[in-house]
Amino acid sequence: MSNLKKAYLAGGCFWCTEAIFSRLKGVIGVSPGYTGGGVAFPKYKQICLGITGHAEAIEVVYDKDLVSYTTLLEVFFSTHDPTTLNQQGNDRGTQYRSAIFCNDEAEVLIANNYIKKLTEDNIFQNLITTEVSLLIRFYEAEIEHKDYYDLNSNQPYCNAVISPKIKKLIENNQDLLK
Repeated sequence: MSNLKKAYLAGGCFWCTEAIFSRLKGVIGVSPGYTGGGVAFPKYKQICLGITGHAEAIEVVYDKDLVSYTTLLEVFFSTHDPTTLNQQGNDRGTQYRSAIFCNDEAEVLIANNYIKKLTEDNIFQNLITTEVSLLIRFYEAEIEHKDYYDLNSNQPYCNAVISPKIKKLIENNQDLLK
């Protein structure tokens, strides 16, 4: 289908971003994984140590006729803190950086223009540190990370970190939800 596209986003823990984006209309699938580093076929333990240069990221497969790339960026910036360098909450390290990995120069332009607009509109108190770069390669994470929140929502991390993000998504973006 020519209307299917992929977006690659890193907003801290991929359990969080997968849980958020999988709830959006027009999103066909979300896969957690790793990108932006120099190690081929990295593993979760390596990522946690911060030795690969990769970020925890998601691959979002979406129907561009049902949800736009810009709408994905709106949700991305409204559900994590793009102003904390290499950190989301208590998760610290380059693997938790805010980043957009683009498929082509057109997406780079859209992402940079969106960040420019957020900056001009003073949406955030601090400087946006989100990295925007071309995607080189996305590595899918190990199977135990797929649908992590939905399968483990009672875990303390999920309750403390992901559930409030889901609640905020529901409260602020009802029209975007499946």
